[in-house]
Amino acid sequence: MDGLTDARIVPGTSLSATPISIGTSFLGNPPGPQGEPAAEANALAEALFDGPFAVIDTSNAYAEGRSETVLGGAVRRVGLPVGKAIVTKVDADPETGALDRDRVLRSFEESTARLGLERLPLLHLHDPYTIEVRDAFAPGGAVQGLHELRDQGLVGAVGIAAGPVSLMRRYAESGAFDVLLTHNRYTLVDRRAEELIAYAADRGIGVFNAAPFGGGILAGSGETYAYRQAGPGLLAWLARARELCTRWGVPLPAAALRYSLRHPGIASTVVGVGRPERLAQLAELQAPAVPEPFWPELAALGTPPSTLED
Repeated sequence: MDGLTDARIVPGTSLSATPISIGTSFLGNPPGPQGEPAAEANALAEALFDGPFAVIDTSNAYAEGRSETVLGGAVRRVGLPVGKAIVTKVDADPETGALDRDRVLRSFEESTARLGLERLPLLHLHDPYTIEVRDAFAPGGAVQGLHELRDQGLVGAVGIAAGPVSLMRRYAESGAFDVLLTHNRYTLVDRRAEELIAYAADRGIGVFNAAPFGGGILAGSGETYAYRQAGPGLLAWLARARELCTRWGVPLPAAALRYSLRHPGIASTVVGVGRPERLAQLAELQAPAVPEPFWPELAALGTPPSTLED
């Protein structure tokens, strides 16, 4: 089984990724008194640079831009270490919702200015919920902007990052994207992205799978999955899963992480980190071996009732 530092090239790209990538949606939150990133955020960014995980995932919109600002500050102070990569996402205009070619180019310029980087190995179109799919592919649309950046060598590859599987499938089937990033749709309690991942893998599209803990419920934090309250059926299924894990001596969070890591079509699993100690905890979660007979017993628990509809 892959170790923490075993890197592989993400299909569709020249980007090298370890089995776990780090998500930074919370980096820079909460802000300081003047709206600036707090000192703790700077310490976390440098811990990410020192850690064993090759890819750091951020977005133009994360923490209102502070996530990129914090990472860029670390780049300027210590430099981006060899073997590390920062990937980001273009987001709709926060005021107008515009997400066309011009917005893609502006979002890229904002991100690279914050990060202190001239070129990015991967740039995603992020949560394109303010536009119709046909608008994204129309002349002057978001996809044109992404392809212009790739053609100019300013980004190495382009991806689509969103949640709903039906939407992701339409973008993936276009042939316009090198990579897709799915979240909350391939976990212990929601497998609806399985066909999408297989589709991508068959066509050489790289796959990042984000949120293997479903926002915390599979890590033992709260009772929400993908930002929604878990219903009685899901909580009952989780109780049975915990009993199974106890019998096998496997912590539920370790099983949740391994569930994503063991999928051959997933290049890297993106795990959000909000504190430096979480990096060590991730190493501990990946360490336990999960016996192969555990997985058929997990499957025998039946399909868990997800909080999501797509």
